[in-house]
Amino acid sequence: MANTAEQFEYVIATCRTLFEKKLADYGASWRILRPQSVTDQILIKAKRIRSLEEKKVSMVQEGIASEFIGIVNYGIVGLIQLELGFTDVVDITPEKAMELYDKHMLVTKNLMFAKNHDYDEAWRNMRVSSYTDLILVKIFRTKQIEENEGQTLVSEGIDANYMDMINYSLFGLIKLEYPED
Repeated sequence: MANTAEQFEYVIATCRTLFEKKLADYGASWRILRPQSVTDQILIKAKRIRSLEEKKVSMVQEGIASEFIGIVNYGIVGLIQLELGFTDVVDITPEKAMELYDKHMLVTKNLMFAKNHDYDEAWRNMRVSSYTDLILVKIFRTKQIEENEGQTLVSEGIDANYMDMINYSLFGLIKLEYPED
């Protein structure tokens, strides 16, 4: 389990560093995104991963790992937007954005460790392409919940789906970074 914790911390730090750098470049411009737009951004990234997995050739320099990082970071943006709502202006400082990033990542990471305990690290026996497919399923579930104005009868909400997408992406990043595990 210590190895898993270290690997998670490493890939989370990679995602966080990129988020922080983009925040320095663009500010929290994503605050204007409505939740549906966040979901669609994640869809674009997941579809690109699937396309690269199928075609085995990339015409753009960035590969699968960068798209998983994007899903992680857009997933966190989605969780922040669910908490704060969207706005028409950038209304938070980079420091506040990072505080919210860390808060939502901690909750997401704690969920992963709880599930990892119950499932006994089954994710390690899965293929990266399965994470991609599961992320796509979660996206389409989220889109349906959004169409239902957030209402579900028996299912988890949008936030749980975002957290699952983040964790599947973190699994993918670990598998890409540590293929021998």
